Amino acid sequence: MSDKASVSVITCDTGNESYALFGHTAIRITDLDNNLDVVYNYGAFDFATPNFVAKFIKGDLQYFAVANRFADFMQQYTYEKRSVYEQELIVPLVYKQKLFNNLTAVLASSESYYTYKFIDKNCTSMVVDILNKTLGGQIIVKKINTDLTYRAILYPYFDHSFYEKLGTSIIFGKKVDEYGTTIFLPLELRKSLQLIQYENHLLFKESQTLLDIKKESPSSSWNHFYTYALLLGLIVLMNNRGVDLFYFLIMGLLGIFFVFVGVYSYHQELAYNYNVLLFNPALLVLLYFMLTNNKKWIIRLCVLNVLSILVYLIVMLNKIHLMIVLPMAATSVILLLKMAFRNSKRIPIRL
Repeated sequence: MSDKASVSVITCDTGNESYALFGHTAIRITDLDNNLDVVYNYGAFDFATPNFVAKFIKGDLQYFAVANRFADFMQQYTYEKRSVYEQELIVPLVYKQKLFNNLTAVLASSESYYTYKFIDKNCTSMVVDILNKTLGGQIIVKKINTDLTYRAILYPYFDHSFYEKLGTSIIFGKKVDEYGTTIFLPLELRKSLQLIQYENHLLFKESQTLLDIKKESPSSSWNHFYTYALLLGLIVLMNNRGVDLFYFLIMGLLGIFFVFVGVYSYHQELAYNYNVLLFNPALLVLLYFMLTNNKKWIIRLCVLNVLSILVYLIVMLNKIHLMIVLPMAATSVILLLKMAFRNSKRIPIRL
């Protein structure tokens, strides 16, 4: 590489599509004397992978590193209408050459493939790892939000995507309630890089905007809290046995799913999911006794599930997603108490 070579971290802003909600991180290496302007990123995957969905859920889906011409990279993000920022690395040429060699070696070997993990191994964490490897130590570390949980850090990213926020709130387990001490999101990395010092000087130059696009919040007639509250309100007000049965069926099946993926998946974020106290598989047992009209066990299962929800709410007291699940917890308690009350009535004796 020539003396004019530069290395920088590229941060791409969030987008409205589900895959773009958290942004993207890449590395750019420029050496105009050698006609080089390449972007390396670890965010590629193949939709044609056999059993793609099953592999993604299980947590053994292979992502891989790719290199693209910078012009092509920018064209893609211009098309997606997402801002792009650049932070140039301030290090001697020997480190720039070493990083280039490391990236070239990765692309030419099996190291270009890695097993994706939502927090521990993604496009951002892999960039951090190869930069630290090049610098010879844990130089790039998290400098912001270390007093927040991973769940609290993620929450604002779903501000305009209510059902995505609800879905991640209930499918993520205990791990995301740990303090977020590692860098796993592109915008967090960008902010941390502005604060990191190396050999008595800032490691990166001030962030430059390569593509500035004003974000437009997505508009939706259904993807917000009001449709969620309206649906739950209708379920309660309809007072219909068939609707109640269907509601408990969905809640119980979700509970079975959470237990299954917690055991089956390698994603640690899905393990130890206390949300099964609300989405209780015991609701499926309650359905059986409802269909067989076993009043004694209907009452017992109703009481068991109400107690489970009360324990759940105690666990949730210090969790950021309490308010988003509270309407569902209230709906379940109301339906369970109504069902217990109906089945506790004595049958009148006709003479």
